[in-house]
Amino acid sequence: MNETLIYAVISLSAIGVISAIILYFVAQKFKVIEDPRIDIVADLLPGANCGGCGLAGCRAFAEALVKTSDMSELNCPVSESEAMKQIAAVLGLEAPEKDPMIAVVRCQGSRENAPQKVVYDSAISCAFAHALSAGESGCPNSCLGLGDCVVSCKFDAIYIDEVTGLPVVSDENCVACGACVTACPRSIIELRLKGKKDRRIFVSCVNTEKGGPARKNCTVACIGCGKCVKECPYEAITLQNNLAYIDFEKCKLCRKCAPVCPTNAILEINFPLRKVKPDEPGIVAETKEA
Repeated sequence: MNETLIYAVISLSAIGVISAIILYFVAQKFKVIEDPRIDIVADLLPGANCGGCGLAGCRAFAEALVKTSDMSELNCPVSESEAMKQIAAVLGLEAPEKDPMIAVVRCQGSRENAPQKVVYDSAISCAFAHALSAGESGCPNSCLGLGDCVVSCKFDAIYIDEVTGLPVVSDENCVACGACVTACPRSIIELRLKGKKDRRIFVSCVNTEKGGPARKNCTVACIGCGKCVKECPYEAITLQNNLAYIDFEKCKLCRKCAPVCPTNAILEINFPLRKVKPDEPGIVAETKEA
């Protein structure tokens, strides 16, 4: 009996030793040697893991940077330009200058502009509400105001205004990570250039209905009249599916489009108040002094 136990112990020990040796050589054969620069680059990144770079997190972004030979297509919206230059220096690359972006809410369907027609009483989720109905105002493209964008933001850069029921983006906190853009089921949030002196002009509407139905649900909806398109000297405005859109890459901030909009669907942000001539249309209320 004792001999049997001794043989069993010896056999098991031998199998363990042989297995360990095999595992060691397999590990050596297939081991991955990580580039030490990945840790250096990761330390220079903010560690927010917001996904604004288009990758899973800061570690994945650091790995992508180390592997690339051109940083022009890789950018961390949270990092300051100085940090990206430091990373470029570590990798022996050149960091391209990126114009700062910001999230904008392209909807003015407030409780005043788009009065409530029905009552939504279900899960507090924009994604859920979007799947169920057109929304309380009846506009199938309007903001639902249930805060999916707020929940998605890791930088406390967006909140729901209690008076209007619409999301408001903080110029100071927004890093243009794009999380709110992804979270919005109605695609009313867009990343646009912050612009010189934080000045921006955009059509604050995404409703593609024809003018009559659109205006019935919201008094400041774009009705697709095309007046802004004709007025723009830089061909920065296009009209498609009853909706005007201002290309921020082409727009020169000349401000000629906003006064001709009959519904005040075009917003001018952070511009000085202009003098309104008696025969000019009213200027939108969101225009404010810089």
